[in-house]
Amino acid sequence: MVGIVVVAHSRALADAAVALASEMLHGQRVPIEVAAGLDETTFGTDATAIVTAITDADAAADGGVVVLMDLGSAVLSAELALELLDDEVRERVLLCPAPLVEGLVVASVTAAGGASRAEVAAEASGALAGKLAQLGDPVSAPAETGSPADHRAELVGSFTVVNPHGLHARPAAVLAARAREFDAQVQLRNRTTGSGWVPAASLSKLGTLGALPGHQLEIRAQGSQAEQALDELLALGLRGFDESPASARPAAPASVRPPATAPAPFPADLGLAAAPIAASPGLGIGPACPLRAEAAVQLDAATDEGDTDPAAEWRRLTDAVDTAREDIQRVRARAAEQVGEAEAGIFDAHLAMLDDPELLGGAHTRIDGGTAAATAWAASIAEAHDALAALDDEYLRARAADVRAVGDQVLRALAGGPAEVASPEGVLVAADLTPAQAAELDAARVDAVVLAYGSLTAHATILLRALGIPAVVAAGPAVLAIPDGTLVAVDGIRGEVLVDPDTEVQRALRERAEALADQDREARALTNQPAATLNGVPVSVAANIGSVADALAAAERGADLAGLVRTEFLFLDRDSAPDVAEQERSYREIAAALHGRRITLRTLDVGGDKPLSYLPAPAEANPFLGLRGIRLALARPELLAEQLLAIVRVAHDTPVDLMFPMVSTLDELLSARRMLTEAIEAADAGDPPELRVGIMVEVPATALKAAVFAPHVDFFSIGTNDLTQYTLAAERGNDNVAALGDPLDPGVLRLIDAVCRAAGGGAGPLVAVCGELAADELAVPLLLGLGVRELSVNPRAVPGVKQAVRAVDLPKAVELAARALQAESATAVRALLTQFTG
Repeated sequence: MVGIVVVAHSRALADAAVALASEMLHGQRVPIEVAAGLDETTFGTDATAIVTAITDADAAADGGVVVLMDLGSAVLSAELALELLDDEVRERVLLCPAPLVEGLVVASVTAAGGASRAEVAAEASGALAGKLAQLGDPVSAPAETGSPADHRAELVGSFTVVNPHGLHARPAAVLAARAREFDAQVQLRNRTTGSGWVPAASLSKLGTLGALPGHQLEIRAQGSQAEQALDELLALGLRGFDESPASARPAAPASVRPPATAPAPFPADLGLAAAPIAASPGLGIGPACPLRAEAAVQLDAATDEGDTDPAAEWRRLTDAVDTAREDIQRVRARAAEQVGEAEAGIFDAHLAMLDDPELLGGAHTRIDGGTAAATAWAASIAEAHDALAALDDEYLRARAADVRAVGDQVLRALAGGPAEVASPEGVLVAADLTPAQAAELDAARVDAVVLAYGSLTAHATILLRALGIPAVVAAGPAVLAIPDGTLVAVDGIRGEVLVDPDTEVQRALRERAEALADQDREARALTNQPAATLNGVPVSVAANIGSVADALAAAERGADLAGLVRTEFLFLDRDSAPDVAEQERSYREIAAALHGRRITLRTLDVGGDKPLSYLPAPAEANPFLGLRGIRLALARPELLAEQLLAIVRVAHDTPVDLMFPMVSTLDELLSARRMLTEAIEAADAGDPPELRVGIMVEVPATALKAAVFAPHVDFFSIGTNDLTQYTLAAERGNDNVAALGDPLDPGVLRLIDAVCRAAGGGAGPLVAVCGELAADELAVPLLLGLGVRELSVNPRAVPGVKQAVRAVDLPKAVELAARALQAESATAVRALLTQFTG
């Protein structure tokens, strides 16, 4: 009988597949061994474990062994295992390209019938025949003979890139991962630029396409699942690779301003080749702590330990890749805890690179030719890095740094370097930072960061902003010559760097830094106290959250309530919608993290620009104006009904505000309220829930019709991000019109004013702001003067916004608001605000 070995990245997946196959054997026994995962819960493959599994299966069988693999590095690990086997055993082993689940079922049944090793492999390879006969197009159905790519028609299709930053790291990682799932050879090319074809499964090669928004990409597929692969990848491209707005573009710098009492800007001229660029707000002063490049040292150390045996060198490399994967997963988890899930998503692309068949395959080929593992890997990384660095687009060029970062982590593992490096102290000066290096900086020890290179769009820069570390980038290579310990001042607001300032300048800088620090300490000390204006008018400062971790951070920062809970975090990145019980449990966890504070649960806000993979929707030319928010919820009432039931159940035990998104007509609100009434009746909990109902104001027409909605709601929550882009016809993800999308534009302010007036100046529904404008301390007096009484911001901003509220003289703020409404531009409004706070 033939033995079978299952190689997969997930232990749970492999065990489940074996259990399914065993059900088909009806008591018959087939030797099946599993080599899956690095442990019970960690994804990965291990060549040594595969060798053990093959040896055990071969010992239990007399007809040889067939090995089935899932995807990516599983194939490479199986090939390495084959090289590590004794010649006698290797001759009895076949690596089979069959799909894992279907192939295992067919292979098990065939082996139980006494078939030969070749027959088992052949039957497993044809395991999709039943599906193809049932679902496939007879015209394009592939032949059932030959190798997977032989004698099969090539299918071709194309789509236009809709992602704001093109096919950058996140969407490319999604595409590469999805392409690996099919038994097909899939390639892409950029028809707009006339590029060559590259493998769709290679993240590094996809980056070389230079695919920007509006570029047309062509896909060709060949193999047993070519049609399925083409359809799936085209649909994925048309919906923007399921990229959410939060991750579709780099985070914008926080809205900042220099204090009115600040001294004149200090000199920034260091004789640099380029003027520094403000990248992360704040002022930092401290001794220079240069970070020297270590890649060459790592390469030398790793090469010194090399072996001339190709099998041993390949084993060293795969072990190093596994070590790097564990390191990245650890850093990702820490980043998610410290700065949020959106920023931590940067590392998903890094993890995908470790399974890139082009990177690993290039290194494997060089190793087979006699090259040491470190040298082979470094060459493969350099090739991918140089291809990306040669692109014209700045954002895509910045992704070359991600390739280099992943490469260096593997080199460090090969050299036996430490997984964690102690965070430096003082002002960190470096050529550039990898995302992993940025994520592991301790904001309590690092005063500021100066980078000779880098950009605003680099992932490391995004993390520095999220960590609140002042930084400038593109300061030029001259900064790398700053001696260790030299006093350096960095202004991340103005983009200024001063080396070794004289005594008088030091005094002025330290006074300014101390004033800023005192303000921050005072804000933190009072953050758990309610905020009220100088005239005693209370204002709630709430937090925008999207997870339990965010809720814990909001409670720690003293948020009065959760002003916006983005419930879509429960619905994204999964194959089916959460049921009522799961939703109820998650909402209760958030409520518990906030210790009984009121939580504002926004109903599912997806569709259009935020699609759900399990909720098929037609591609839309302008998704921001399409089927999204309450429109989608009412079109799929079963989703809304279950969510409302979960929310009502929670509202019987904790105070809840229920908020409907993207409302533009009264009929939409009334329909949603009828469904809420049905949910309350279905909950059948006796006493009515402690529940208030409101809508988001994101559409200009809704703001202008606020008086129509007012009798039917308890509050309005103005989403200034969407309201601004709709008012000014400037998409917030489009850098070409980013300067137009200023929420301080008088047109946007007049819409906010219209909502406040319709709310009756405090006699009617509460008016809140939950967009980015709420966190701009400069804008706080203006918003309060217009009539806003709740500001919902990210948890980190809560203390500062509360302090800004406490400094407001409300009658003067009302006068300020009246003047701002008559201003001619956002620039004029900003000047008014600066003068008001000065």
